[in-house]
Amino acid sequence: MPIRQPIVSVLGHVDHGKTTLLDKIRGTSVAEREAGLITQHIGATEIPTDTIARICGKMVNEKALKVPGLLFIDTPGHHSFITMRSRGGALADLAILVVDVREGFMPQTSESVNILKKYKTPFVVCANKIDLISGWRSGEACFIHSVKEQTEYAIQELDARIYEIAGRLSDMGLSADRYDRITDFTRNIAIVPVSAKTGEGIPDLLTVLVGLAQRFLENQLEIKPEDGCEGTVLEVKEAKGLGRVIDVIIYKGILKVGDTVLVCTSNGVVSTKVKAIFRPKPLDEIRDPEDRFRQEKMVSAAAGVRIGAQNLDEVIAGTIIRVLDKPENFEKYRNELLESLKPTIEVAEEGIIVKADAVGSIEALGFECKVANIPIKRAEIGSVSKHDVVETGTNRNPFYRAILAFNVRVQEEAAAEAAKQGVKIIGGNIVYKLIEDYEKWRDEERQRLEEEKRKSITYPAKIKILPGCIFRVSKPAIVGVRVLAGRLRQNMPLMREDGVVVGRVRSIQSENKPINEAIMGMEVAISIEGPTVGRQINEGDILYTSITEDEYRELRNVSLSFEESEALAKIVEIKKRENSFWGL
Repeated sequence: MPIRQPIVSVLGHVDHGKTTLLDKIRGTSVAEREAGLITQHIGATEIPTDTIARICGKMVNEKALKVPGLLFIDTPGHHSFITMRSRGGALADLAILVVDVREGFMPQTSESVNILKKYKTPFVVCANKIDLISGWRSGEACFIHSVKEQTEYAIQELDARIYEIAGRLSDMGLSADRYDRITDFTRNIAIVPVSAKTGEGIPDLLTVLVGLAQRFLENQLEIKPEDGCEGTVLEVKEAKGLGRVIDVIIYKGILKVGDTVLVCTSNGVVSTKVKAIFRPKPLDEIRDPEDRFRQEKMVSAAAGVRIGAQNLDEVIAGTIIRVLDKPENFEKYRNELLESLKPTIEVAEEGIIVKADAVGSIEALGFECKVANIPIKRAEIGSVSKHDVVETGTNRNPFYRAILAFNVRVQEEAAAEAAKQGVKIIGGNIVYKLIEDYEKWRDEERQRLEEEKRKSITYPAKIKILPGCIFRVSKPAIVGVRVLAGRLRQNMPLMREDGVVVGRVRSIQSENKPINEAIMGMEVAISIEGPTVGRQINEGDILYTSITEDEYRELRNVSLSFEESEALAKIVEIKKRENSFWGL
């Protein structure tokens, strides 16, 4: 039974060389004019078997190659991986995790590994930029040969970096080693040293990928006509002369012009007839964007194609497209596609709302939110609406009054409502960055609420009325004071060391300007409603803020400085003279 080419996704942290790697593979192949069979379109790059054989040279036996080639999904980053799903899970059969060998694991690297683990996708680590290893001499294209020409120092330097990568994978429950030291590829992840800049190690990388595909994926790559035809929508766009089109990866079966297909839209599952199928031309024939595709009557998996048809306006990227082989199967297939639109994430009675561009994005966010202990109340595909904001604003927990918007727009009325209700909308297209931004906002919000709480209760403070600084005797008394500890604010009641409350702070001035708060060390003028200087208060008196028992209990949960704690202890001592059970 014939087998299709495996679909390979490329993941990794920003600037670790994903795009450079794919460009080098394409460029290396195009340089071989006889191998001009590589085809590229916006979402995918096909590399036929004979091209792989030319790149890998003696590392592979062309006659032993069973796969017809490799289909790289070349949308940069891991976003492509999480948004593009098949009905069975992840769209990719294999993945390459690109890691800068000098920088090692970064946040997006770890996130990519989590995604690969979630979808149980076999992957190879491309330890990129070995040409920048100190003392490394780039020579032969095959790493397995060039490594023999390196100094002991350069090899030790490389091994140290590889062991560090292997160590990070080990921390995540995965065993890994340099690929030429592995005997059992089912138990160990291969780390392939590569320079995407010079091409060194690319033959090794392709050899390992093909080997893994042929040894472990052969059964799932078999083309079985009875399985029908399915694909994943990469992108929905306008094409000149064609109108609305969809770029699709066909991962199962055969697609023909005239086929009726079911597609997922924002209005549910609809059927439409394939009017045209366009497949990219060889790279060396590309002249301009209008001349990139050749029209086909039929394509078989796996392939990247552009489909022209009616009713494509509301198609959702990242969803499944399926050929309707028999009219009686319509309801069955429709229900399967509707089921695929439901993200498999845990939801809570109260939590944040997640909006994203695709089911896979929601699932990736759900996974990372679970790791970060962030509950999700609702998660849907689509833009952020006013309804989302209103619902979020009803959360009792202030830290759940947030919406994560992954790669989707925020409607104008939603933004206006969010500003009115104090709902935080956090947008972006990198999962870990959204989580980081939410956690940063939550921490800032917690600090703000604590600060507001502090302002609502009387804070411990100790002040001294300065000699020679009586500016008004009464109604209100205005005196100069030094703050010996804590924070003095407006409306705080003041008491003497004998426990008698003498009045309340009406206002505070510093250098003839009103201020809201005076902290330890400051000398300010304060007006006190209630006392008369010479009767209730005098020059040189030490006064304390008078706090209630409820305020004391609140203050026990607030972080205080040493001086503030001392002032609070003195206030408690004064209060307990009258009531030994005070504050308990």
